[in-house]
Amino acid sequence: MSLSEALAWVRTVRRSAGADAKRAIIARGLRAAADGYISIVLPAWLLMLGRSPFEIGALMTATLLGSAALTLSAGWITGRFGERRALIGASVLMIATGVGFAQVTAFWPLLIIAFVGTLNPSSGDVSIFLPLEQSLLARSAGDRDRTLMFAFYSVSASIMGALGTLMARAPDVAARFSIDRLQAMRGLFWLYAAIGAAAALIYSTVAETHGRGSRPLPSRLGPSRAMVYRLTALFSVDSFGGGFMVQSILALWLFERFHLPLATAAAIFFWTNLLTALSYFVAVPISRRIGLVNTMVFTHLPASLSLVVIPFVGQLHWVIALLFLRSALSQMDVPTRTSYVMAVVTPAERPAAASLTAVPRSLASAISPILAGTLLGVSTFGWPLLIGGALKAAYDLSLLAAFRHIRPPEEREVRREN
Repeated sequence: MSLSEALAWVRTVRRSAGADAKRAIIARGLRAAADGYISIVLPAWLLMLGRSPFEIGALMTATLLGSAALTLSAGWITGRFGERRALIGASVLMIATGVGFAQVTAFWPLLIIAFVGTLNPSSGDVSIFLPLEQSLLARSAGDRDRTLMFAFYSVSASIMGALGTLMARAPDVAARFSIDRLQAMRGLFWLYAAIGAAAALIYSTVAETHGRGSRPLPSRLGPSRAMVYRLTALFSVDSFGGGFMVQSILALWLFERFHLPLATAAAIFFWTNLLTALSYFVAVPISRRIGLVNTMVFTHLPASLSLVVIPFVGQLHWVIALLFLRSALSQMDVPTRTSYVMAVVTPAERPAAASLTAVPRSLASAISPILAGTLLGVSTFGWPLLIGGALKAAYDLSLLAAFRHIRPPEEREVRREN
């Protein structure tokens, strides 16, 4: 995609995006910056506190289980309280999470804070924020602009996440000025809380969707229930595989296998996140040409296979190259997948469908980090990457077989025109 095409892409989004969609994109970018550095600093912080790989995996599992519990109830929460109050409440929880991790060092209290809070060990969003923001975006765009809107939402998150990973170098930089690295890491958790406060201010201006005569959004699925359940089952396989290589686990593996300094790991993940952001620009024209499901599968499958290869590669530069290849391909399915789910259900079902299909990103993937931590405690071979890549490849092929004939409205219209 040329620069002029990219600028035209941005102008289209600015025209088609409502005020609430723009607020969601800005807030998502801020939170992504926090997630970017936290996912790298978190394992380094826990290693410095003397935690074992198993304990680190257990804490990551707790964060994802807690997020899943909240995300599962997103449809009910939105229907009862509206999107604005739900988003503000989630932001307050983000503030409390940052303060908790900055103040507490004992394992069991940290485990409780991890479960209740919003900490994100992955490079993507697996929190309660995700379905709430998806609902905002879906009601702010028409069928033809929907995928573009979700792609821009993902681009914003990836670019800010990439910049956030560079902030993970702060403890190493601070050490050059005789500042304790542990204190510098603690300061990053305080910054996480401050970003939560900024997000709360942004969400406070979102239009209210509950009360004053508006009908509450439904908390249950209707005619699309069977299809959403099938998608959820498949997404569970993908998320379970993805949990083996969330960004914190990848960082932990690089620390253990190659003894990388924090600054080097931060630089690697900066480029992987930047490549992911660039891939979103390509996802939209590809999906318009070959369809949403085909885009999801044919870009994701090579990325899954690259993960299978990585454990058998002993040289760091080849490992980095494969990680870059994976990052350039693996996330093209994010805006297309979200757009597809929003397209094949009725508008009234969107909050509940977003909630249910987002849950696997937390619930199914929550089991994997503790298993990955256990495997890394035994061997640095890279079993988590091998297992996760194989599961993701199986998901890709199953999705193609089950949904290649179920098209969203815009693809059915194009087919009739042709």
